[in-house]
Amino acid sequence: MHTTVIRGGTIVDGTGKPSFTGDVALDGDRIAQVGGKAGPGKREIDAAGLLVTPGWVDAHTHYDGQATWDPMLAPSSWHGVTTILFGNCGVGFAPVRRKDHSQLIGLMESIEEIPGIALAEGLKWNWESFPDYLDALDGMQRTIDIGAQIPHHPLRVYVMGERALNLEAATADDIAEMHRLTLEGMKAGAFGFTTSRTNSHKTPTGGMVPSRYSEIEELMGIGRALGKVGYGAFGMNSDFDIEESELAWMTQLGKETGRPVWFLLTDRPTDDQRWKRLMDGVRAARAAGAMVTAQVPGRPVGVMLGADTALNPFSIRPSYQRLLALPIAERMQRLRDPAVRAEVLADTPSEELLNRLSQFRQHIVRRWHRMFKLGNPPNYEPAESESIAAVAQREGRTPDEVAYDYIAEDPANLIFFPVTGYNVADLEVTRSMLTDDATVLGLSDGGAHCSSILDAGMPTWMLIHWVRDRSRGPRLPLEFVVKRQTSETARFFGLNDRGVLEVGKKADVNVLDFNHLRVQKPEVVYDLPAGGRRLVQQAEGYKATFVSGVPVFENGEHTGALPGRLVRAGK
Repeated sequence: MHTTVIRGGTIVDGTGKPSFTGDVALDGDRIAQVGGKAGPGKREIDAAGLLVTPGWVDAHTHYDGQATWDPMLAPSSWHGVTTILFGNCGVGFAPVRRKDHSQLIGLMESIEEIPGIALAEGLKWNWESFPDYLDALDGMQRTIDIGAQIPHHPLRVYVMGERALNLEAATADDIAEMHRLTLEGMKAGAFGFTTSRTNSHKTPTGGMVPSRYSEIEELMGIGRALGKVGYGAFGMNSDFDIEESELAWMTQLGKETGRPVWFLLTDRPTDDQRWKRLMDGVRAARAAGAMVTAQVPGRPVGVMLGADTALNPFSIRPSYQRLLALPIAERMQRLRDPAVRAEVLADTPSEELLNRLSQFRQHIVRRWHRMFKLGNPPNYEPAESESIAAVAQREGRTPDEVAYDYIAEDPANLIFFPVTGYNVADLEVTRSMLTDDATVLGLSDGGAHCSSILDAGMPTWMLIHWVRDRSRGPRLPLEFVVKRQTSETARFFGLNDRGVLEVGKKADVNVLDFNHLRVQKPEVVYDLPAGGRRLVQQAEGYKATFVSGVPVFENGEHTGALPGRLVRAGK
């Protein structure tokens, strides 16, 4: 008798093959049958009219700290994700010496916007080396599976100390030690290594992060450790200061080691041809024998602006800044006061406050034509006619008035600002990237940007928007989207035991009601350690999610089961 039989569902097996109707049987933590009529099960689920898919594999999250205290790993786990990888963008918490704990917390808070008070309260620091960190993760039960990558910032600080923070070049001895520690971490089960070479990542004092100007010899020396073990991927977030030279060393690394080399790719508002040039570079690298790949998001990376988020259009006005010390309920009451409204609207942006913001944030708070009221369910591909600027023109008001009144009405009201993926006022560039076979899906950033960006619900939205609901351009096939967020991601990162519904594979399975699948509007909660703030987003339509054959969610509710474990690469 099977442990579980999921009967009569529409099976989308993750391979890209056409869907079909049949049963899926689970025996313990493995898939025992896919298709046909299965024998009896100790538990049976009627899946007629429902989709049966592999669990989603999300390779770009930042749960490095949260995974040490939170068994739920929401919101990712709410959205059918059964495996996550973190250690992205070169940030993380190992290796580390005791004296550098606050340094790494500061980097994570500054780069990924995870509250430092939450990290300081939640992290137990019962590790020093990267293998120690994996052992600490391994000792905890959780809802879903996790895997870790080795981040460059802590590695560089561990080896070079203050010289890393001062952006000094690594010596030959430094590189040899970073190579040794990377090799040690890979052998312990890391899924790869990540670094950051972008100006958008800053230290708490506004300086460049330790890895920003690392020389090619350092990156190659570290990357060769992946070649030695024969598994793992080398990942990077880069500004591509000199595109040809950046692509050249990635190609060299990929050819020399035989390992995948990936970088984050979005379209850039200031250079709408950049993504095409970089994709041409990817294809040239592949033609030369290097597995260079662009990791792309499935929707616009967008900032949430509201009264209870990190930023809104009035954050740079002194009259608004004075209200931020108030509890949110009192702040909302003041915002609705006509006198306060008049004062804020009449106020001019402070140059001092403006200069405190990154160029990225300065760009956000002043562009009304890229701001959109976020409804419920949220629309991440709005028409230009829905922008704050367009609404203001129609209503005979100023954009300031439209935005202020909406934000002041309810702390749950959010304005969506698509930073990337929306340069032509629709998602056609995103679709082009998604459908390119030289890309891999990622950049959900689960666990990061806690009070400004929320894309952890992307796996659910991918099905809703690209397959079912899109009205502003071509849709994508169901089988393609499922494959994108299951087997393709799993294979790329070496998670070869999952990502497909196939006999003998790991029993990570979603059963979902495609017609009623829905993402709710993001909401602000204060549930991190020390009352830290974050944005979360619920999903509807998941009938069941299984991890290792164990139901962890049923009808959107956690069952209490904690079958998730640390997955170690190469084991």
